[in-house]
Amino acid sequence: MQTTANVLVGLVAALHLYILVLEMFLWEKKPGRELSGFDAALARATAPLAANQGLYNGFLAAGLVWGLIAGDPTGFRVQVFFLACVVVAGLYGGFTANRRILVAQALPGALALAAVLLAR
Repeated sequence: MQTTANVLVGLVAALHLYILVLEMFLWEKKPGRELSGFDAALARATAPLAANQGLYNGFLAAGLVWGLIAGDPTGFRVQVFFLACVVVAGLYGGFTANRRILVAQALPGALALAAVLLAR
């Protein structure tokens, strides 16, 4: 079960690194505009906000990687904390911005969190 938990945590970290790239570097390009549904003018106007969101996603990814490489009990605690942050951010985004965020962010975070807790 520990291997499954580690893989899921790693996948959630990779997802948040991908979101970082989309929001910080590709927001005004085709992948970012497809994600947001914004036209070029709105993407340009919101790029600083998206970059800020991307930075926060990078912090989530960094915390999850830290949790994977830190020894216990620190690694376990860090994983639980950052996965809980992912779930809360996903729930908030899903209810305030776009329902897709519930499936794209909150669900993977919740599954990884459950696996981490069950592996303990």
